Amino acid sequence: MGSNPGDGVATRGSGNVGDETRLMTSGTPLARARQRANGVLGQLRRLLTDRVAGFDINHVTRPSPALDEAMSIHQTAVQATVAGSGAASVGGAPGAGAGEVDIVYDDARVEQVATELRQRSGDLKKKAATSTEKATIEIVALMFQSILAEERIPPAIRVWFARLQMPVLRVAIAEPEFFGSLSHPARQLIDRMGSCVMGFDAASIGGSALETEVKRVVQVIEQYPETGRRVFQLVYDEFQKFLSRFLTEKGPTQRLVSVAQQVEQKETMAIQYTIEMRKMLNDMPVRDEVREFLFKVWAEVLALAAVKHGPQHQETLSLKKAATDLVWAASAKPNRNDRARVIQDLPGLLLKLRQGMELMGIQGPEQESHIKVIGDTLADAFLSKTEAIPQAHIEAMAQRLANLEDFVGDDPNTDLPLDAESIELMLGIDASMIEVVADGGSRPSIAMVAWAQELQLGNWFTIDHNGITAQVQYVWRSERKQLHLFASPEGRSYLIQARRLASYLQAGLLVPNEEEALTVRATRDALAKLDANPERLLQ
Repeated sequence: MGSNPGDGVATRGSGNVGDETRLMTSGTPLARARQRANGVLGQLRRLLTDRVAGFDINHVTRPSPALDEAMSIHQTAVQATVAGSGAASVGGAPGAGAGEVDIVYDDARVEQVATELRQRSGDLKKKAATSTEKATIEIVALMFQSILAEERIPPAIRVWFARLQMPVLRVAIAEPEFFGSLSHPARQLIDRMGSCVMGFDAASIGGSALETEVKRVVQVIEQYPETGRRVFQLVYDEFQKFLSRFLTEKGPTQRLVSVAQQVEQKETMAIQYTIEMRKMLNDMPVRDEVREFLFKVWAEVLALAAVKHGPQHQETLSLKKAATDLVWAASAKPNRNDRARVIQDLPGLLLKLRQGMELMGIQGPEQESHIKVIGDTLADAFLSKTEAIPQAHIEAMAQRLANLEDFVGDDPNTDLPLDAESIELMLGIDASMIEVVADGGSRPSIAMVAWAQELQLGNWFTIDHNGITAQVQYVWRSERKQLHLFASPEGRSYLIQARRLASYLQAGLLVPNEEEALTVRATRDALAKLDANPERLLQ
């Protein structure tokens, strides 16, 4: 469930302390959206309690025998209506093979199904034995009228939603809690499926894996009409797992996700490696030039090697050893034997430093500049008469470096210095269709950071990036929730660092396309119709 666009826009200029205080005390925009949704359900509960004799939202019951039989008959009839309401097309939909017959639906055919459902709801009310049954039939019917009228949902999906009306009616009669809880699995399933399909047009959804999954979900529910919330919970969990695969299964997106996960791992490790090396060198007399090289360059080299080869791979261990060798070589050498060792080992050390920088893509003049600084520093150390670093310290550092991962933390709040070069380096291809939205800009409030972590995969947003507006779907977040990926139907991807995502939400540059969940909006529409014509509830 999303929040409304105003939630993002209202916080522009968040430098105002009063605004940030208000956000922190009132919760996240998503929490406020839930409050509004609970308010809608509260209105419905009051309506049912006040106007329907004997209604009890906490009482589990069974439909009366006549109504139970009628629902089974009508469910079969609705299935037949949906199957016969589409126009046959031979190989006409994406994914259809040669000679295959596919069914094509349009708005007129959805209206045909909706009209029949309205008529069948009237027939069911005549079979109802209690006021509670009549009211439940009417409210569920009004909710599905609203859902089937939602033009942002492709017709091919709406007709399958139509087939859910009878199973949802059955569970609403058995479990009146359906009307009072946002977390009821029947509501959650419809909301998730609806939010995921709203960004697709009829052409792109037809024959897709998403359409196939929606069909499968509905058919599973229809096969187990007596199971109630358990079958809804089962298919809801399955749909969530399906989404995690479907949203990233396209070749370019799948590869980008794989690389982005590695980037997150590499950048997080580089930051932690730097912290640990600072601790190790804190009490050692190491020249500033060497410290800077180790912290700004070599920590990145070690992190990338650990991601590419593994932290205990021979190549990674040799690069770790190079850091220790560099610290020792750059210390004072009053002993003749030590000076001879430096001269002997220097070519191999410089070669290993070059190999590490090559791994990072540091070449040409930039690499030569680093080598010159290190060479000058080693020459100064060679002639220095100051105190040398004790060998025991060097050995302790070497041991700690070799097992550095044991000391590396996993802080989800660590900012990643993400950039397009990192992506291109690890992809090995042109990343022109990838917009890397790195950290920067205004500092987001605590509430906005929390909201960014609560976004649901599959939901659609409008993004305004560098003055260009696009419709995008939230398709992936990394394991540590540091990186987030949004994809447009045109194939452009937006990889956004966590705090930058919160900043975009705060500035109204990333706006949810849904103001409220599908079933909440349907409930609100039903209440409006009942408010205008309250007699229809029990007629």
